[in-house]
Amino acid sequence: MTPVTEVSRPAPRAPDRSPRPRRAVDHGPWFLVLPALIPILVLSVGPLLYGILLAFTDAQSGRTEPTRWIGTLNFQDLLHDTLFWESFRIGLVWAVGVTVPQFLLALGLALLLHQDLKLRWLARALAIVPWAMPEVVVGIMWRLVYNTDAGILNETLRDLGLGGDRDWLSGLATALPAVIVVGVWAGMPQTTVALLAGLQNTPRELHEAAAVDGAGAWRRFRTVTWPAIRPVALAITALNLIWNFNSFALVYVLTNGGPGGRTRLPMLFAYEEAFRYGQFGYAAAMGCVMVAAVSVMLAVFLVGRLRGGDDA
Repeated sequence: MTPVTEVSRPAPRAPDRSPRPRRAVDHGPWFLVLPALIPILVLSVGPLLYGILLAFTDAQSGRTEPTRWIGTLNFQDLLHDTLFWESFRIGLVWAVGVTVPQFLLALGLALLLHQDLKLRWLARALAIVPWAMPEVVVGIMWRLVYNTDAGILNETLRDLGLGGDRDWLSGLATALPAVIVVGVWAGMPQTTVALLAGLQNTPRELHEAAAVDGAGAWRRFRTVTWPAIRPVALAITALNLIWNFNSFALVYVLTNGGPGGRTRLPMLFAYEEAFRYGQFGYAAAMGCVMVAAVSVMLAVFLVGRLRGGDDA
């Protein structure tokens, strides 16, 4: 028999307990972000946190006594404030009433401007003019349009024999629809630009192939155009809904919330409570409720996008 030799194994090494050098952290990207991050923290995040803190106090203007912490008392009073919830309902009606026609008209205008038209560059430039105008200027201009005695709208109605003596911004039945028309006109250009950008990114070959297959204009839009611009359409619609719900300047210049509170949006209501009646704590509580409502709108949109991906 051949003897079996035992293989010698090397002795285990002792663990290296010497400290390992730490990887150097590159702080360079943070210095590049700071110029944009600091204004956001100072002008947005800071006031937001201060407003939330203010909502739990009895802060008022002109008080000689120190501000006290009152907990959720402002929110309890807000639950029973029928005027605020009425303004909240008006704000929702305003937001939806502006956003839906705004999108439909902007989609039609974007499809028109996407065609090979003569002087298309001029038409595109004119289409964004309302977007370039400040909201205060837009409000003053439309006040002149709606003027009872010398407004162009009533003058046109008189020429057509349709009356023309209506006070559009002071009538209980016409004030909110008249303001919604202005909101649609003022906000339509930004929606048009976003949808036009989506249309320009749609491959032309797909439209040509669909036309060769015999698809009509509506079928080409439904099967080619709409799937391509749907993510852009959903995003700009969600943003428009949030922006319109938070509107202030346009309605303030047009009606100042009147007549009888028919156009008093939540932002206008909070503004009056804070700067007309000096109830800073109560107005801050209103602001917290509006931030929560906007957050819910944004969360619904983001959840839908995350569940459906690009096809949401």
